[in-house]
Amino acid sequence: MNKKLILTLLILLTAKIYSTAQEIQTLFKTGRSGGYGAISNKFTTIRGDYANMVEVYGGWYTNSKFLLGLGGAAVTNNIPVPLEHSTVPTSDMSYIYSQFGLVTEYVVGSNNVMHVVFHLFSGAGFTGQYERYHGDDDYDFDRSDLDENWFFVAEPGVQVELNIFKWMRFSPGVSYRATVGSDGRGLTDRDLSDVSYNVTLKFGKF
Repeated sequence: MNKKLILTLLILLTAKIYSTAQEIQTLFKTGRSGGYGAISNKFTTIRGDYANMVEVYGGWYTNSKFLLGLGGAAVTNNIPVPLEHSTVPTSDMSYIYSQFGLVTEYVVGSNNVMHVVFHLFSGAGFTGQYERYHGDDDYDFDRSDLDENWFFVAEPGVQVELNIFKWMRFSPGVSYRATVGSDGRGLTDRDLSDVSYNVTLKFGKF
């Protein structure tokens, strides 16, 4: 008799625990998920010279709020190397600049026609020197002329975003590029760090 009573109590207790069990709580809630890619043109300066930078990035977009992805950017125009910093003084050398790393965005009010986006790039940056204009197809490139320079880049920014279509957004904004650890010829962190004015188009599932 006691065994039956104990068994009954155990069954009732198990049922009670099961009926009051709660869903496992997590740091991030699982909700609507999508993704998008973006192409951006950045207007900035390096060493005080105008630098036109093209950037592409994209990633996973969740809860209509948060993007986690990867991105990269590179300068497309000529930035002359001063003679005193040139690796090849007899040639007209130009600076290379590129960066690649993690991109995150936090979107406030994504479903509104106009809303704000907080953007952050963090990753590696690279500079070097090369001869931009040479007419010799058999140009012999010496790696020692490159002046390889690697450093850390952090670039926070903010965008005012417009929903053009459900799958397309226009996002002008401003950011500040800060570098740490640059030791290229004529390229200190102060030379590489500056404000950037950006125009961005985004495509995907928002």
